[in-house]
Amino acid sequence: MAKVNIKIEGIPYQVEEGLTILEAAKLCGYNIPSLCAYNHGECSRGSCRVCLVEVKGARGLVASCVYPVNEGMEITISSPAAVAARRASVELLLSNHSKDCQQCDKNEYCELLYAAKVTGARDGMFEGVKTPATIDQITPSIVRDTSKCILCGRCIERCKSAHGKSVLGFEKRGFNTIVGPAENRSFADSPCILCGQCTTVCPTGALMEKSEIDAVDAAFKAGKYVVVQTAPAVRAALGEEFGMKIGTPVTGKMVAALKRLGFKKVYDTNYAADLTIMEEATELLGRIKNNGVLPMITSCSPGWINYAEMNYGDLLPHLSSCKSPHEMFGAILKSYYCEKNGIDPKDMFVVSIMPCTAKKFEKDREQLQHDGIKDVDAVLTTRELGKLIKRSGINWNMLPDEEFDNDIVGDYSGAGVIFGVTGGVMEAALRTAYHALTGKEHELIKFEQVRGFDGIKEASLDINGTTVNVAVAHGMKNAKVLLDDIRAGKSKYHFIEIMGCPGGCINGGGQPYVKPQFLPNEDPDILDTYKAKRAAALYSEDERQAVRQSHNNPQMKKLYDEFLGEPNSHKAHELLHTSYKAREAFK
Repeated sequence: MAKVNIKIEGIPYQVEEGLTILEAAKLCGYNIPSLCAYNHGECSRGSCRVCLVEVKGARGLVASCVYPVNEGMEITISSPAAVAARRASVELLLSNHSKDCQQCDKNEYCELLYAAKVTGARDGMFEGVKTPATIDQITPSIVRDTSKCILCGRCIERCKSAHGKSVLGFEKRGFNTIVGPAENRSFADSPCILCGQCTTVCPTGALMEKSEIDAVDAAFKAGKYVVVQTAPAVRAALGEEFGMKIGTPVTGKMVAALKRLGFKKVYDTNYAADLTIMEEATELLGRIKNNGVLPMITSCSPGWINYAEMNYGDLLPHLSSCKSPHEMFGAILKSYYCEKNGIDPKDMFVVSIMPCTAKKFEKDREQLQHDGIKDVDAVLTTRELGKLIKRSGINWNMLPDEEFDNDIVGDYSGAGVIFGVTGGVMEAALRTAYHALTGKEHELIKFEQVRGFDGIKEASLDINGTTVNVAVAHGMKNAKVLLDDIRAGKSKYHFIEIMGCPGGCINGGGQPYVKPQFLPNEDPDILDTYKAKRAAALYSEDERQAVRQSHNNPQMKKLYDEFLGEPNSHKAHELLHTSYKAREAFK
């Protein structure tokens, strides 16, 4: 790309043509105060005016986030006029902002608070009537508080880029403008899939997960037998809550922290990921052999399930009937485990630590109960676990590495670990499907064809004379392409993996925030590489496992021998499978 010559504060630089002043300045070593510099590519409308700078020859100050550089441009960041204007812009935002910072869950990561500090903004400089607030906390997953919204539009753009949807938009006009679903409806009355991607890019506390920490506290207080399980993606990101570099696997410290928090048992959801593969691979092979409904589509991602029920009700027979792994684990804990240990299932309280906000909704589904008892009682995000650990006074850096419990349940293979990244469910299933069809282990355990972050990945495998065509998609914008082909009768695939969040669970709506201004020790390209770094943490753990195929997990064999009989048995269906139903597609 062509280069242009510019000057910043009188010093000459060469930068790529087409960059904005904000982008070019960052590459030259200047972080212009802004509220959109680090927003994962979500576009800015230049409306907040926090990043104003002087450009020689321009009429007045310009918003550096939308103003492109050109040959010979001379930029001044620190002029008295620019400094005063940036400070005034933040003060105006604060004038209409709910300043309950002590109670706000975004306190450590609030970009408005950070901008106020950097610009020297003063409180109370502009006083007046505030925009009437909407507080939406009807869904189990996400809370919306418009009194904290700064109208940046990031959430609107993230919903479009990830899912091709416009659940959120600007409502009303002028001083009364807010961001919300159409007609300022609740998320519960909108086509929102509750994935939480909007919460990861919101710069303030306007969009947050709905906390269930109080419910967990109540279970401990009531004397329940409180058991916890952690999803694979959590270990790849939890360390970020304590200043560790992105991509640092923290399995041992995480387990140690959970044991110190008082949980009776600390289990790995990977155990149930192996169980999911046993059921799902068997279901897939049964469909192929018996001319069942194909392609079969995975059902592990609750955000994807919400999308399917609201938008593709006619394709629900294509979904695997398997519950998601943490729901399977809850069902096994409250049946097999309780039976073996003489525990009344009503006395057990199962907590799932998940990278996902949609799983908060999932746990309340009527289909995910047995004899009136929920499989899972509470879901905490990775961020909520970070808060619990900090609240307890545990010194993260002093924690030793400890092991998950794996008495009669809990042991897992490498295949279970990679569920947390796009393509992981597919790869784990192929490892077991190959064995089921050939009686042998696949010579190369890795299935590289389904790895990586392309929006849609596909592969064809010849397994003992049977050609299996597979595809992987993440984010509903990509999934829609595959789903429309199925609907049109043009799909060539036998098996499709779909994950709701871009990149899979490693980038779930409940994962730690990736905001470089709060990560000073990270690499400059962290916004482009954080998903790959988290994924690498899971792939490395897979490679460290002695057992890397779900069907070789000895506890799986024991579970089926002692309790379930065989994959897809009547008892397995009763406990581990579910059903879906078409829901109204909100307009």
